[in-house]
Amino acid sequence: MRAFYDMVSPILMQTDIAGTIIWFVMLFVLFMLYPRLMLSQLIYKIEQSAKRMEAMTQEAIKITAKKSGKDDNKKKIEAFSDFFVVEPSSLDPYGIVHKIDQTIRSMENRFTLFVESIAPGHTYDEKQEINYSLRATMGLRQISKIVRHYVEIAKKFKNLQIAMILQMQLPIIEKIAEGELKGAEAFANGWPIGDSIGPLVAASYTDKAKEIAEEVSCGETTIEGRKCFVLKAKGPAPHLGRMDEAITKIMSKNNIARIITIDAAQKLEGEKTGSVAEGIGFAMGGWGQREMIENILLTKKKPLDSVVVKVGMTEAILPMPKAVFDSVPQVREFITEAVKRAKKTDKLIIIGVGNSCGIPDTKKGMEDVKKVVIELDKRLKHEEEKHKKGGWW
Repeated sequence: MRAFYDMVSPILMQTDIAGTIIWFVMLFVLFMLYPRLMLSQLIYKIEQSAKRMEAMTQEAIKITAKKSGKDDNKKKIEAFSDFFVVEPSSLDPYGIVHKIDQTIRSMENRFTLFVESIAPGHTYDEKQEINYSLRATMGLRQISKIVRHYVEIAKKFKNLQIAMILQMQLPIIEKIAEGELKGAEAFANGWPIGDSIGPLVAASYTDKAKEIAEEVSCGETTIEGRKCFVLKAKGPAPHLGRMDEAITKIMSKNNIARIITIDAAQKLEGEKTGSVAEGIGFAMGGWGQREMIENILLTKKKPLDSVVVKVGMTEAILPMPKAVFDSVPQVREFITEAVKRAKKTDKLIIIGVGNSCGIPDTKKGMEDVKKVVIELDKRLKHEEEKHKKGGWW
C-alpha cells in the first residue's frame, strides 16, 4: 500500500494540465468501477446466503422424509412443498371469515391426505408430527425461493439497490430460516415448542380430559371456588384444535361468565424470553377462528382476559426455551387473579391457545415435558458455546 502511494502521489501532486487530466481520468475510472465492484461483492454474499437457505431446505425435507420412514419420499415432499393457498376475495367483505374458514379446512384436509399417502403405516400421532414438520419445511422452502428470486433479479439487471436492500435484511431472514429448520426438527421429534406454553399451562390444571370438539380436549377444575372448563388442543401430537366449536358446545350447556386465554406472544428486543403480561381480548393468532370466536363472545358481552408469555421472533416454533417453561407458575398466578374477578357462583372457560406439540392433556405428563425441555436447553447451550469458540469470524 505504501509503495502504491509513493508511486501515485507525485502524479497527483502535479499542478500542470497533464496531472489534472490524469487526476480526472482516475476519478472517472473510480466512479465507474466502484459500483460494479460493490455489486459483485454484494451478489457474492447474497448468493452464498441463498445457497445456505437452500441447503437448510434440503435438510428439512430430509428430516421430514426420515420421519415418514422412506427416503424415497424426498421428491414427493419437495414437490408438495410448492403447495399454495389462494386467499378468498375480500372485495365483498360480508361472510369473508366463513370463506377463510372453509379455505383453511380444505387446506388441512389436503395436508392430511398427503401425509396418509407418504406414511400409511404410521400411528395417528406420528402422522401429525410429519404433518407439522412438513409445514415448517414448506415455510423454509418459500423463504429460500423468495431470497433466490431477488438474488437472480439483482444479477439479471445488475441492480445495486435491490442487492443492498436484500443484504441488509438477510440477518433477519436467515434467523427466521434457521428457526423454521429447527421447528421442522422439533415437530418431527414431538418436542414441546415455544408456542406450546398455552396448552402446557392448561394441562397443569387438568387431572382428566376428554375430546369435546375437533382436536380439542377439555378438563374441569375448581379455582378459588369457581368452576372452570379448561380447553387445550389435543396432545401430545401437534394440533391447534377447533376452539370455536369447543366454546360453542360448552356455552350451549353452561352460563359462562368469563373467558381467560393463555398464549405465546412475540416479545420486543430487550424484553426477556418467558416474561409474562396480562391484558384484555381473545389472544389467538391465525386466520378465521379468532374472528368467529369474537363474534360469539363479544356480541354476548362476555369479559375476555388474556395472559401471554413473551417469546422471541423465532422461538414460537423452536424447541421450548427453559425460561418459557419456568413461566408456568407466574402465568397461574395471573389466571388466579383473573378468576377472582368473577363471582363465586360463576363458571369460566380457560383456554390454552397454541400448538400442543409435545404437551399431554393432563398434569401427569408435566415431569416428562420438564425433562425434555431441560435436555433441549443443555443441547442449545452446548451449541451456543461451540459457536462462541468459533471466534468472531
